[in-house]
Amino acid sequence: MLRFADRDTTRLLQTGDPEPVEWINAASGSTIFLTCEHAGRAIPAALGDLGIAAGEMDRHIAYDVGAEGVARGLAERLDAALILQRYSRLVIDCNRPLEAKDCIVTQSDGTVVPANADIADRDRSRRYVEIHQPLHEAIATALDQRQARGKPLFLVSVHSFTPVMRATGAVRDFELGLLYNRDARLAEQLAKAFRAANPDVTVKLNAPYHVDDVSDFTIPVHGERRGIAHVLIEVRNDLITNARGQEEWADRLAPALRLAADNLEGNA
Repeated sequence: MLRFADRDTTRLLQTGDPEPVEWINAASGSTIFLTCEHAGRAIPAALGDLGIAAGEMDRHIAYDVGAEGVARGLAERLDAALILQRYSRLVIDCNRPLEAKDCIVTQSDGTVVPANADIADRDRSRRYVEIHQPLHEAIATALDQRQARGKPLFLVSVHSFTPVMRATGAVRDFELGLLYNRDARLAEQLAKAFRAANPDVTVKLNAPYHVDDVSDFTIPVHGERRGIAHVLIEVRNDLITNARGQEEWADRLAPALRLAADNLEGNA
């Protein structure tokens, strides 16, 4: 049953709700800038449990399983700035434009989300203004500052994907996806560097999906529009469900990212 707490009539986030944005190494001067849009699975108290079973919040539909740990590991190894988003993608997907059908989903991989059914425009707007917008304003400000320094800059968005889709049975039988749309520079360099160091890992470009202007936000808005070399990293989530796996993948990805960035910088 859908449960709602008493809530303010003008704001969604209340005292006690976490801030949507968390910074790691905010003052870093690294040329690599990390984001993790689906790190968290918090739900504003005003939305109760969204009408779904508690166990659903452990699935990929609620957040990118293991992505936060990998992103934090990369930030540490690369001494890079990282910005994390704390709310569940079932509240609002912060890597989608507001007009995208799946920015606020009514159903995700077979799970119905009752709190999102027939959502009023004002409530949709509150989620966007209070959760989605602060994240991307923070990213934009940070990138503005870094671009003003006149140094090379590389945008890396960290995600994870489920090996099997519950609703369709689709199987993703590879470990790492490197995604892009119009600009393949960083993805291709990273694929080359990573494959050379990890011949046991299957790496695919633009899998399990392809970045585009309709279903993505960070790469089109902050990468392509600025002309910043970028990549969206997708690690299969059964490999990073625990700290050991997250550390291992941060160890694998960090030197390859550094080499890829150095190669692009040298060719600039």
